[in-house]
Amino acid sequence: MLTKSGSLKVLHSFGGSADGAYPYAGLIEVNGTLYGTTQGGGANGGGTVFAISPSGAESVLHSFGSSGDGKSPVASLIYLNGALYGTTEIGGAYGCGTVFSITPSGTETVLHSFAGYPSDGGIPTANLLDVDGTLYGTTYVGGSGSCEGFIGHYAGEGCGAVFEITTAGEETLLYHFVTFTGPYAGLVDLKGTLYGTSVVGSIYRVTMSGDEGQIYSFDRETYGGLTDVNGTLYGTTYNGGTNCGSKGCGLVFSMKPSFKITVLHSFGGPGDGKHPSANLVNVNGTLYGTTYAGGATGRGTLFTISTSGSEKVIHTFGRTPNGGKYPFAPLLNFNGNLYGTTLYGGDD
Repeated sequence: MLTKSGSLKVLHSFGGSADGAYPYAGLIEVNGTLYGTTQGGGANGGGTVFAISPSGAESVLHSFGSSGDGKSPVASLIYLNGALYGTTEIGGAYGCGTVFSITPSGTETVLHSFAGYPSDGGIPTANLLDVDGTLYGTTYVGGSGSCEGFIGHYAGEGCGAVFEITTAGEETLLYHFVTFTGPYAGLVDLKGTLYGTSVVGSIYRVTMSGDEGQIYSFDRETYGGLTDVNGTLYGTTYNGGTNCGSKGCGLVFSMKPSFKITVLHSFGGPGDGKHPSANLVNVNGTLYGTTYAGGATGRGTLFTISTSGSEKVIHTFGRTPNGGKYPFAPLLNFNGNLYGTTLYGGDD
């Protein structure tokens, strides 16, 4: 837990086989309890879903990795009509990942197993989006597009897809990316149109009927999604910007409804963070985020930035032996404090 002034309290240190390891995803809050996932660890080695109280009492609800189950969740959960919904990166009937539901008491159901190229998506890495009771998401590969020459993709894997799925598990691909895409992050709904980012640095939009158009290309790695603040979208890129040489240490940008891009901040200055990888969080008009690296220790930061671009580091990770380091996931604003996870660190 982190107060908005930057005071850190470690609520739980993950231990691996007992309760999971490597929480790539952020947290959500349901009725005063926090829920999240770990990419590894657990009883079967395939990651976990866990619950944790704001005071730090943690319990494992489900361990992934049994036969037919998903494995390695890296996305945050969402809550809808009494159940939690999420994705696993791999596993399932075809090894290409799953969409699952789980009750707060721990009953897990695989709703869909992705089959991959050419008819289905594969490797979902992002959280789901609820729009009027239907879930929308992205897959990093799959679909019918060919991606030969795209780093991380191979001919025959597909360029990724946007899908919709009902809570009963009826899945439809809305859009197959056809070249050089790879959506890693989730979607945001802006007046009935879905917007997202891709690893290669493009911003795209997809209508509910499946019409797509690329809006802007950064030519920079982008792992975080977009955040809507009064109709303006805000996001980050993992590299790029004016610091750290030609490749850059990342930046924060805004995009107006006219699709005009404005760079608000370039990371990598003295004491600043480097390489943001998560969505920004809007707290009363101020944006909060994390960087995976940089800061005084080189192990990541938590920062605030105004919508006009005034940025300040409010916490540097890795200063204490048992503190977390290398935050990869977005933050959760709850009860006046910020809650999040770090990929490494802790005392286990």
